[in-house]
Amino acid sequence: MTTEVRNITVNQLGYLKEANKVAIFTEVGGKFEVINNENGIIVFEGETGEPINDELSGKTVYYGDFSVVTEEGTYYIRQSHSTSASFKIAAQPYDELHTSLLKGLYFLRCGMDLEEKYAGPWKHGKCHLKEAIVYGEEDHRIETSGGWHDAGDYGKYIVPGAKTLADLFLAYELYPDAFKTVIPLPETDHQVPDVLHECRYELEWMLKMQDERTGGVFHKLTTLEFPELDVMPEDDLADLYLSPISATATATFCAVMAMASRIYEKLDGQFSEVCLKAAVYAWEWLQKNPDIPGFKNPPSIKTGEYGDATDTDERYWAAAELYRTTGEKVYHDAFQSFARMEFPKYSFGWVDNGGYGTVSYLLNREHDVDDALYNDLNSGFLKEAERLASQSKRDGYKISLDESGYIWGSNMVLMNNAMILVLATHFSEKEDWSSIALDHVHYLLGRNVMDICYVTGFGDRPVRNPHHRPSVGDNVEEPVPGYVSGGPNKHVQDEAVQHLKGQPPAQCFRDHIDSYSTNEITIYWNSPAIFVLSGT
Repeated sequence: MTTEVRNITVNQLGYLKEANKVAIFTEVGGKFEVINNENGIIVFEGETGEPINDELSGKTVYYGDFSVVTEEGTYYIRQSHSTSASFKIAAQPYDELHTSLLKGLYFLRCGMDLEEKYAGPWKHGKCHLKEAIVYGEEDHRIETSGGWHDAGDYGKYIVPGAKTLADLFLAYELYPDAFKTVIPLPETDHQVPDVLHECRYELEWMLKMQDERTGGVFHKLTTLEFPELDVMPEDDLADLYLSPISATATATFCAVMAMASRIYEKLDGQFSEVCLKAAVYAWEWLQKNPDIPGFKNPPSIKTGEYGDATDTDERYWAAAELYRTTGEKVYHDAFQSFARMEFPKYSFGWVDNGGYGTVSYLLNREHDVDDALYNDLNSGFLKEAERLASQSKRDGYKISLDESGYIWGSNMVLMNNAMILVLATHFSEKEDWSSIALDHVHYLLGRNVMDICYVTGFGDRPVRNPHHRPSVGDNVEEPVPGYVSGGPNKHVQDEAVQHLKGQPPAQCFRDHIDSYSTNEITIYWNSPAIFVLSGT
């Protein structure tokens, strides 16, 4: 059954009490009321602004500003006979969401029992405990349990895992107070923040993915093909294969291991040393292999490829992190050499991830930097933020996605852009783009043309049918909570959304278990959302 889309959309969780508060009306403007949900009192009467033709959503929209309402409580908006979702106004309306997005990574743990004590009804048994076969070396097998399942499938991949860890490490480094809440996890000890316990679970798996013989890192760990959609993790018993070593996997592994060495240094010196040693070993492989073709799936492996023809940005990131961690000139020289090359230096995706190298250099207070290069990178970062801010001001739903952004994982693009806006505010002495970043949060949580909260378990109209095997196969009515859905995708790349061809890009979404191109979940769609919420 299809739920009728309301013509008043709001952030279905709520608004920060002192921040701007705008509802978006479609097709009809005019007078509106903000009503206290508990006592029915009208607390504000207002009128929308002028109509705006928004091509990407295919709607005419009107803004209703009610920023003057600051008293904490639960409200809804009424216009004639139409009403919005209920929402909160509070000092910290997103705390529960922030914790749940992080807990979502726990639910993706591989190789251990998810006990009812921590997983509730979404518990399941140990999975994927077989030794993995090194592809092309049938007699070479390695113990590779642990880590996070990457997405709606059970593959484990180095490059997206590295992006996820980088987002979490940056969030913890810049906003440590955001992680004071206990999740809890099996490792919770009230000494080390739970976010670092969760990151370590992935890091310890990644360490197993480094080839002891060479220092290179295997690209991914998967079965030859994806299991059926209703197969639970513990029932996926096919052989596991380590795909060949790649430069992108080795470089991103190098980068996050160098980050981890810094982050854990004061918490666990021995683990910090293990991470740094692994990073240096990976760097040595990169130096010995400067010209490696981009990764392609071997002929018999049909799982997610995460291919990338260019590894310059990954090497740039690795050099930046090793320099920031060690202060050694060889890494600074390498970073400066890579910085002279042409590639995206302000992106936070799994393909283009040069932004992490740039941010590492801009945050480097431990060691000397080249002033000219630093100023150039800082200026470029702020220009990118200004570009995104300008696009947001033109967009009917106040976000930075242009038509090219409505791709597979558009909500990652959305939150990556919000990351840039938050970080640029940190680097700028003049501009504050935090309110525009917050508009991206409002979109994610319901203020969008689909009138849906793109996070499972949150809002009054959340995603309920994600492309996620445990949510399909566990016989629990509600999906596992705390997952960001991929979002609208103008390319409609699966059969479940073929009927949406030709629709405005922002409407190319379907909440259906078979829509892997619009409604899958992944670790690296959660992580930028965690970063942005940490900074709000």
